[in-house]
Amino acid sequence: MATEATPPPVRRVPLSRDRVLRTAMSVADAGGLDMLTMRTLGQELGVGPMALYRHIANKDDLVDAIIDLVFAEIGLPPTDADWMTAMRERAISVRDALLRHRWAVPLMESRRHPGPANLQHHDAVIGCLLGAGFDMAMAAHAYSVLDAYIYGFALTKMTLPFETGEEVAEVAQTMLQPFPLNAYPNLAAFITEHAMKPGYDYGDEFAFGLDLILDGLEERARQPA
Repeated sequence: MATEATPPPVRRVPLSRDRVLRTAMSVADAGGLDMLTMRTLGQELGVGPMALYRHIANKDDLVDAIIDLVFAEIGLPPTDADWMTAMRERAISVRDALLRHRWAVPLMESRRHPGPANLQHHDAVIGCLLGAGFDMAMAAHAYSVLDAYIYGFALTKMTLPFETGEEVAEVAQTMLQPFPLNAYPNLAAFITEHAMKPGYDYGDEFAFGLDLILDGLEERARQPA
């Protein structure tokens, strides 16, 4: 009489710091940082919360570490390009990483115990600017204005109530409907003549503003101190 074969035992993936951090990032990506607790992380990994403390010290250590993972995704300024090209590529990489990890925007520059990827990133950006001939004060100005633009644009992009031109029309109709016709003619013209055009994507504005900043920094750097 034939007997059913005993299924092989399920092999559990060992818990490690890297696995804990990657899972924590996935939880934050899916539901925001408020969803990232030791309990929810433990449930996601199939372990009790206390098992996590073998790999992370506390919640601050966890957040520091996953912010470092975000920095690790950002390309460092290439050393074989002129500084404007390097800063442009770096800015696009930062923006893309922030849009992938929306919870990270207010945390990127707030860590008291930054990890190695975080520190390496800042060091490389400063080095790129100094190598281009910026003095330290001008490098600080350039870094500040670039990051203010990148982070601000990413935050605006991710909080807009629309994505496509069709959604722009829906939002505009809801927004303007309570008011008299032609109460806001300039806004209405902007929506109908620009934002509702096929292929409109607010994200395309990023490159225009970035080039304005880079051109302005280049011009300012040429001026006598």
